[in-house]
Amino acid sequence: MTTLSNPIDGAGGARSRATMRDVAALASVSLKTVSRVVNHEAGVSGELIARVERAAEQLDYRPNLTASNLRRSDQRTATVGLLVEDVANEFFASIHRGVEEVARQRGVAVIAASLDRDPALERDLVAAFASRRVDGLILAPTAPEQGYLTTELRSGWPMVCIDRQPRGVELDAVVTDNRLGAARGVKHMLDRGHRRVAFIGGQSALITEQERFAGYVDAMAAAGAVINPAWVHHGAQDADDALAVARRVLASGDAPTAIFSGQNLITMGTVRALREVGLEHRVALVGFDDFGLADLLDPAITVVAQDARAIGHLAADLMFRRMGNSHEPTNVHIVPSRLIPRGSGEITATQSS
Repeated sequence: MTTLSNPIDGAGGARSRATMRDVAALASVSLKTVSRVVNHEAGVSGELIARVERAAEQLDYRPNLTASNLRRSDQRTATVGLLVEDVANEFFASIHRGVEEVARQRGVAVIAASLDRDPALERDLVAAFASRRVDGLILAPTAPEQGYLTTELRSGWPMVCIDRQPRGVELDAVVTDNRLGAARGVKHMLDRGHRRVAFIGGQSALITEQERFAGYVDAMAAAGAVINPAWVHHGAQDADDALAVARRVLASGDAPTAIFSGQNLITMGTVRALREVGLEHRVALVGFDDFGLADLLDPAITVVAQDARAIGHLAADLMFRRMGNSHEPTNVHIVPSRLIPRGSGEITATQSS
């Protein structure tokens, strides 16, 4: 009778993970034969492969990819890391999907985590991923600068930034046309007669926020529209913050007739505020970033949409190219946004009066 090293204990506890030795014992073959089958090496007969595969299936054996890959000369672990602001946000979830689609084609797993806009957490998670020897990293920076990555870069660790360009270090970055896209969205409302256009944005320290606000300023200046400081608000962290800000803006004595919101969660809060006071059909709204069901609201929400999945695809492609010891100069790669008119951004100034 063959004795395996992964029995279920008598108290009904969980069975420990089956090992390659367990598979070899059950299949009555050598450990080397199991290794060759698992690693798809040539020279193993079909009969032995079948015996090993049957034993592996019976034991629910899973190869230790980290251990096997680290024994190879390339020291790869078949994993990559993805650090974003919030994995629950639709925009970053779509980026995650794009990265996964590219990684899966290469047999690589993606490990993702949220930074929660915390610079200290960014550094800690980068260190944690590095210690786990993921083969590469895709990072949406939260910290004011990324100079702390220098040591990892010198070691040859491939890294790519997404959504925001890094500061203090030279890295490939994949971003959208934040300034141009925001200017396009604001101009869309200005072209419909609006001159009192508010801006509700997020953290002013983030380069995406700075660029989108700059686009707002560009469009207002080009149209000769005066910006009332009371219409400009930065710092909204989520939909609830945006709801409170939009309430104050709409209740002011010189209320705007149009609003540009700088991020999808901010747009959601702004929509709620407009509906609370029954102005959703009178105050124009264009938001940066699309979100689920935006096209089903009344009115449907006009947005400047980023191609998040394409950002993920391109970032992953660049990272894997760097793994191939590419010495190409680093670059900023721009994935264009597009304006999607749906109704809220087409409300005219005459409808607002």
